[in-house]
Amino acid sequence: MPRPGTVTSVDAICCPGCGEEEDLSGARTGQPGNEEITVTCGSCALVWERDLTPTCPTCGSDDVRPALRSIVEKSRGTQLSIQSMQVVYLCRTCDAEELAVWNQSNTPLKPAELPVDSD
Repeated sequence: MPRPGTVTSVDAICCPGCGEEEDLSGARTGQPGNEEITVTCGSCALVWERDLTPTCPTCGSDDVRPALRSIVEKSRGTQLSIQSMQVVYLCRTCDAEELAVWNQSNTPLKPAELPVDSD
């Protein structure tokens, strides 16, 4: 179970008071690079500042490094095309192999998932 009030994926957070994950609202304030997000729980009315420090979802370490991961779609038949990039944070311990690939190549990492046929 994730620590209350922490990011478990890009968009998933939970209330540190009651554990609510759905009925949450947020307000962003501040200048870019110095932003804060104030979150309000609709279930218990708790208000808190969301910690924007990226952490490893596996071990909780904040010793992570940003990297880019490609997102691909099928463009024609079986041909895959990069549609966008996603910033991911790689942990030195848990993601050591991927981090080594990123450090050596400095090119986008392979997609986490490939598109599947809808047949």
